[in-house]
Amino acid sequence: MITLFRNFAKSKWAIGLLVLLALGLLVTGGSQVDVFANLGPKNVISAGSRDMNQADFRADFERVRNNLQEEAGRPVSIEDMIAENIHLRFLESQTQRLGFLSWAWNVGIRPGKELVLKQIRQAPVFFNQITGQFDEEQYRSVLAQQNLTPAQLEQEFRDQYATNHYAAALLAGARVPRVYGALVANASLETRDARWFVVTQDMAGRAAAPTDAQLNAFLSENAAQLRRPELRTVTLVLFAGGEAPPISEERIQERFEFRKDALSQPETRSIVTLTAPDRAAADRIAAALRSGQSAAEAGRANGNIRPVEYADTARSALADPAVAAGAFALTAPGVTNPIQGRVGFTVAQVTAITPGREVALADVRDAIVAELSAEDDKGRTYERVEAYEKARSSGQSLEAAAQAVGARVRKAGPFSETGAQADGQRVSLPPIVFTTAWALGRGGESEVTDAGNGQYFVVRVDEVRPPSMPTIDELREPLTQGWTTRENSRLLSAKSEELAARVRGGEDIAAVAASVGATLVTRTGVQQNQATQEEIGAGVLQGVFSQKSGQAFAQPQSQTAFVVGRVDRIVPPAATAAPTVTLAEQVRPRMTEEIVGGMGEQGVSAAATRSKARYDIGAARQALGLAAETEAPAAPTPAG
Repeated sequence: MITLFRNFAKSKWAIGLLVLLALGLLVTGGSQVDVFANLGPKNVISAGSRDMNQADFRADFERVRNNLQEEAGRPVSIEDMIAENIHLRFLESQTQRLGFLSWAWNVGIRPGKELVLKQIRQAPVFFNQITGQFDEEQYRSVLAQQNLTPAQLEQEFRDQYATNHYAAALLAGARVPRVYGALVANASLETRDARWFVVTQDMAGRAAAPTDAQLNAFLSENAAQLRRPELRTVTLVLFAGGEAPPISEERIQERFEFRKDALSQPETRSIVTLTAPDRAAADRIAAALRSGQSAAEAGRANGNIRPVEYADTARSALADPAVAAGAFALTAPGVTNPIQGRVGFTVAQVTAITPGREVALADVRDAIVAELSAEDDKGRTYERVEAYEKARSSGQSLEAAAQAVGARVRKAGPFSETGAQADGQRVSLPPIVFTTAWALGRGGESEVTDAGNGQYFVVRVDEVRPPSMPTIDELREPLTQGWTTRENSRLLSAKSEELAARVRGGEDIAAVAASVGATLVTRTGVQQNQATQEEIGAGVLQGVFSQKSGQAFAQPQSQTAFVVGRVDRIVPPAATAAPTVTLAEQVRPRMTEEIVGGMGEQGVSAAATRSKARYDIGAARQALGLAAETEAPAAPTPAG
């Protein structure tokens, strides 16, 4: 062994290794000697014994993106997700999860191998449909289709077991005492006696017309909402459009012949298939179908085989060529003999046949003409772009070059960075025009820019209006209305508090209501529920159930009215009454779940903190193909 080390030390590999180590020490100052650390993928998350590298983070984030696309029903880009800070929320949740799982493993929450194997062998997708046995090759193939390895799936099952075990233990050991449910039931079934009256704007008085000084002050207070954004006026050069030459009949016929097969309507059939593990079962199914049994009945009688239905399906849409050939070989609706396909033996029942139809030129002429015209438009656009760039390179002005190549010149604006005009109306231009215009200074001119769908443009910024504040003369009417509404609300609130203070001071509420000409309402047995709120109003209900017996309240009842009232008596329900006991037991499980949920979140956060779980935002952005940020690696918030 020593001889081997000596031979290695004299080799060119050892010399190269020493040079690499020396360079590493030179660069790092000797603070770290692992010069190979940066050769592999960085860890996006580090959490004790668990981590996540950039490749895994990217794959997981793509799965999140796919889920979002399915929910939204439209494409969702990485940039869209970054704009909504989804990457940060995902990083934080995964950091917490891996930190918790590292802690769980260290404290001994370790599922046995037999539990993981049992879980895997319960998945039907891993079983051979013919033999009915677990298929190791199929297991690995299915995982490969999902970009997963057996080790990753087994780790996922271990993690699920550990998480579920912890949650079950927490739920079993933490149960809300009965008194908690009793308190909720008591509050829900409690009744109150109260009196109240409504204070209107007429009772409180109305604000006088504002002065210019008051309007200027109000304008300054709302400067953030009223400030006008920067506006820009631009010149656009648009290369698309123009008079198009007619499409020749020869081109139309040539394109039709090329697309004829694709445009024709193929024969379709409505088919029901049942796939059996052996030929004997398939023969029984075929006989049952021919005797008049439904596909569902025939399937149940022969091993609970589930029928698969294909409605108005073309031959090319059937995945198994043998089944497709057999089903389309029938000249009329009927039942095929058992067909040996890729998996087992299949019986196909054809229930309807829709003949195919060869398309005629007259049927698709307009579509072909539109298609050729679009292609010609793109071609002319490309020619104009090339000619325009040559003209500008030769020294011609923007207007002269556009006129020379037949491009359109259009003025647009003034508009804001979001495309809104001064009156709030939006400019009907693609968003990329606004983005491009705001990347330029006054007088700046863009390169030829692709707007998508074969559209190209050039933008020149002609005028820049900086952000500004409007004057009170420009907004006098809405400013006056806003100021008056605020002042009237202040007067109404102050008057209500004044009247409530008189009630708190011992004056009888009936006398207080009479002093302002209000009608006093007296109610007994008021209960806190939705029906009562709809009847007497949210302001009254909140006031009645937010005060102790003998106390007064003042609450807004609507935008133009307040309610002033007094709680005269509180009547608690009987603790042993059947409704109280029943409600207490009904709410207790829900309260337990809510409290245990909070405890679980705190426990996971504390476990992640103990595991020193951290994420690297720079490595995460790099994994997503984004520019790195200078933000420091973050750690989960410690448990409170």
